[in-house]
Amino acid sequence: MTIQEMKERKKELGYTNEQVSELSGVPLGTVQKIFGGTTAAPRYETLQALQKILGYPSVIQEASLRYCAKKQGEYTLNDYYALPDEERVELIDGVLYDMASPSSVHQLLDGFIYAKLLRYVAQKGGECLPIVAPVDVQLDCDNKTMVQPDVVILCDRDKLTKHCVYGAPDFVLEILSPSTRKKDMVIKLNKYMNAGVKEYWTVDPVQKRVLVYDFSAENYPTIYGFDSKIPVRIWNGECEIDFQEVYEYVRFLYEKGEVE
Repeated sequence: MTIQEMKERKKELGYTNEQVSELSGVPLGTVQKIFGGTTAAPRYETLQALQKILGYPSVIQEASLRYCAKKQGEYTLNDYYALPDEERVELIDGVLYDMASPSSVHQLLDGFIYAKLLRYVAQKGGECLPIVAPVDVQLDCDNKTMVQPDVVILCDRDKLTKHCVYGAPDFVLEILSPSTRKKDMVIKLNKYMNAGVKEYWTVDPVQKRVLVYDFSAENYPTIYGFDSKIPVRIWNGECEIDFQEVYEYVRFLYEKGEVE
């Protein structure tokens, strides 16, 4: 992948230099020099690191293929539904991705944040539906993609069918884990943005921070720590999630060394 191709991919994904540096581990100054044209011949290791996050999606971990015999990229919803219930996978552009069992902190964060969103809706009323995993989302309304976000908010109830959310939710939240970090921050970020999701949060338990992508704004993401009150933008900030409160709820796992 050439530097020019990386520039084009960076623009396509909407990444800032800061995001590229964070995801790749390449120092921000080096990233700025490369994409600013100051450094014409970066080190091989640097290029490899950049290509990992700017290259086109590859298989992170293949789902068990005992039940199918196609090449990655060729799978459809028929293959997805043919897998047994215990096989937790996502289908993205015809590629099957394994979903590891969530950690304790993942489960607690999911449930706590969902409860806060649900309480807000219960108090305010309205059509929006917070939904917590597991929930199938047929994001592109085709037969090549079915994702399972951790939390969604759906404000168009006509999109909710017996089996799935058909189309893009208004809001999506993903809890990052080592096995899903690249998928959530690169592949699914791009999918959500292009499908019409209005707001996307990634919650990083290890680094204790939240990246908020408001796709209607020009500059994103906004980065928050676990000491912040974060407004839900699809509700014009009338609902806030107090992450100091969220952190206190799971603090005991950090003190036990169970978050890594």
